Amino acid sequence: MSDNIQHECGVALIRLLKPLSFYKEKYGSSRYGLHKMYQLMDKMINRGQDGAGVATIKLDMEPGKPYIDRLRSVQPKASQDIFSQINDLYINAKRKNPEHYDDIEWQKNNIPFMGELILGHLRYGTYGGNTIQSCHPFRRQNNWMARNLLVAGNFNLTNVDELFGHLVELGQHPTVKADTVTILEKIGHFLDKENEKLFRTYKDQGLNNYEISKKIQEEIDIASILVESSKRWDGGYVMAGMIGHGDAFVLRDPNGIRPAYVYKDDEVIVVASERSVIQTVFNVSIDSVSELKPGCAAIIKKNGSFNETQIIEPGERKSCSFERIYFSRGNDADIYKERQLLGRYLVPQVLKAIDYDFENTVFSYIPNTAEIAFGGLVEGIDEHINKQKAIEILKLGTNVSEPTLSQILSNHPRIHKVVLKDAKQRTFITDDENRNDLVNLVYDITYDTVKKNIDTLVVLDDSIVRGTTLKQSILRILDRLNPKKIVVVSSAPQIRYPDCYGIDMAIIGRFIAFEAAVTLIKESGKEALLHNLYEKAKAELLKPKEEQINVVQEIYRAFTNEEISQKIAELLKPKDLKADLQIIYQTIEGLHQSCPQNLGDWYFTGNYPTPGGTKVSNKSFVNYMEGKKERAY
Repeated sequence: MSDNIQHECGVALIRLLKPLSFYKEKYGSSRYGLHKMYQLMDKMINRGQDGAGVATIKLDMEPGKPYIDRLRSVQPKASQDIFSQINDLYINAKRKNPEHYDDIEWQKNNIPFMGELILGHLRYGTYGGNTIQSCHPFRRQNNWMARNLLVAGNFNLTNVDELFGHLVELGQHPTVKADTVTILEKIGHFLDKENEKLFRTYKDQGLNNYEISKKIQEEIDIASILVESSKRWDGGYVMAGMIGHGDAFVLRDPNGIRPAYVYKDDEVIVVASERSVIQTVFNVSIDSVSELKPGCAAIIKKNGSFNETQIIEPGERKSCSFERIYFSRGNDADIYKERQLLGRYLVPQVLKAIDYDFENTVFSYIPNTAEIAFGGLVEGIDEHINKQKAIEILKLGTNVSEPTLSQILSNHPRIHKVVLKDAKQRTFITDDENRNDLVNLVYDITYDTVKKNIDTLVVLDDSIVRGTTLKQSILRILDRLNPKKIVVVSSAPQIRYPDCYGIDMAIIGRFIAFEAAVTLIKESGKEALLHNLYEKAKAELLKPKEEQINVVQEIYRAFTNEEISQKIAELLKPKDLKADLQIIYQTIEGLHQSCPQNLGDWYFTGNYPTPGGTKVSNKSFVNYMEGKKERAY
């Protein structure tokens, strides 16, 4: 992706089902769980580079012994920093206690993070500062084991104000109005109630407090806690949590917006944000990793039992299609196929744009995540060319000669890696005065791949969100090759509406598609429409979110996709660009055909899966009209 869009956090949970000595004997290390957590987080580094956190729980610890450990970091390589610090703890323990170090029970009692239950998180900050305090897992402490709570998630909620108010109604006094803290306190409140209910039950039966504590740990009902806690949540989420005595859970939103996958065998239970990462780290087949169903929770009890329980009535499945286009790792089998199809469905538009002139067209892509879709585009073009070859050969009949046949068969798409990404350039200059000069060095070009003033250069990108990098850098760089025409192709449709479920696309005025539509409205003398819709949006915001309609959709109805794409090209074309410029976007139909099981398309269509999303869209437009450059939730 040429635009710098931050997004989606990553979460992973591991529950070891055997004693630590088992892993020492079989895998050579009692730190097997930590090693696997590091690998999971390292493989998911694409999901968060603003910070990271790891927490562990040691099972069956004696009173007086620490049993919860947590470490968070906002260093440039946060997960590496965390595991380096954890490793230092083991090195120091071995140096100071060489006579005890090989005793696994001694390790568990004396070295932090030697737990059977491990929770890891990678953070992209869509909201809040990049501070240690913003990093997950968040912790709610208590002297009762079963009241200790750690929570980490991949989520955004649209109704934090509403949830904050509910906490106040419950009698709490929260000090921070942030979605993670709000979620922590909401779950914590019902965790306390569950503890109190069980305490009263067993107290009435004559058990002493120590006995009651053990009974609570055995019988605490995680499902009922999650049912009560999540009743008012509006958003996309995968919420993972651990309770001090050893129960754990991962809850997915009812529309399946955010991804979560589960793997279980007789040694380990794993939940993570990406399927292929579990496959790689644990070397298991795709069939052994299942998707956590929308509205369900994976619940792991302290005794190691596992079940997937429905917590919330599932809604219409609207899994985030941006996961498929860009965010998730492309080595997942299904995502790989879907990205290829995204490329193939662009073929008709591309052929029309180059006027079917393959001799004078060069095909390329913007590295690195557009490469798979580019492969699908090339396959589709190859298929078209081969059909044309067959027609030409059949026309020859018996008048076939070797030179003629060779000439027909030599027709193929010209493919070059025209754009190269120089990652080393990213770390130098960061001040605004020199940023544009720097971005021109992030991408290199391969010279003499384009016939000057003759060739059309077709370049595929994952998506065009703001278009800033295209305008300030990439188009000028491509123009150095002196093509006659540049065609930029987006494997995603036009991004028209804000996201509020975990992606950093919350301010509508920054979207080049929105800017193009507004420009067309103004150029056609219909600026009054914007003010009319502004009043409508304010009126909608006075209604309950469940009753609101998305008035922003009216902005686009007067124009075709092609008209908006043409205006986008005009807005993004630098004044000194010598080549003609055309921009092509994926169609909604092509998106749905490519990703039939992942139809979350609200940023393209304005059809939000939750009422809070519609409210956010209206609020974002009101903010735009009032000149407020802030997110709407």
